[in-house]
Amino acid sequence: MPYQLKFETVSGSGGDLQLRSLLDRQQFYDPLGEAEREGISSSAWPIFGLLWPSGRVLAHVMLSYALDGKRILELGCGLALASLVVHRRGGNITASDCHPLAADFLLENLKLNHLPAMKYQTGNWSRSNPMLARFDLIIGSDVLYDRGQPEVLSQFIDLHAQPDAEVLIVDPDRGNRVSFSRKMDSLGYLHTETRITTLPGDGGKYKGRLLSYRKTSAH
Repeated sequence: MPYQLKFETVSGSGGDLQLRSLLDRQQFYDPLGEAEREGISSSAWPIFGLLWPSGRVLAHVMLSYALDGKRILELGCGLALASLVVHRRGGNITASDCHPLAADFLLENLKLNHLPAMKYQTGNWSRSNPMLARFDLIIGSDVLYDRGQPEVLSQFIDLHAQPDAEVLIVDPDRGNRVSFSRKMDSLGYLHTETRITTLPGDGGKYKGRLLSYRKTSAH
């Protein structure tokens, strides 16, 4: 295999989950230029395959979130830890990412945790995917790391959100948070923020917020 892997046990998301992930941020393998065509640079290539603190926080939020038959979409899922938690709870979840290897890693992690098949769709925020319908709940973690993302992500969310949808984003206090909330506000979403200071499981320090958006009936 042209890239190195590691296996880790993730706690704080109900029963422990096993994750197959990339060894570190030095991994890169794009012989056919698939990632490059999706706008993923060599330095950004390994980001999908690592477990990030915000992903752990989102997975913990989804552990107790009322699923109530909602159709749920995870944006920029990476290793899809939050999706795995929802899936294990019996929720109707679709994971999405633009990385060409995200689906393969998800498949391996489903097998690793003895979970049945799960829905996955390519989700590149800069263009539409007709296979993606509308969802009642849209979730994501650490998805506001580039300056251009508030614009494209807010438009993508609105395209795939039901009229009364809720959106939950865990953000590690990135500088683009305010701009994103402003974009969502212009699309008719009210929002609240909850500060988060500890990681689930080991109780390590975390600095970030849970951003919650709900579309108002006026729009």
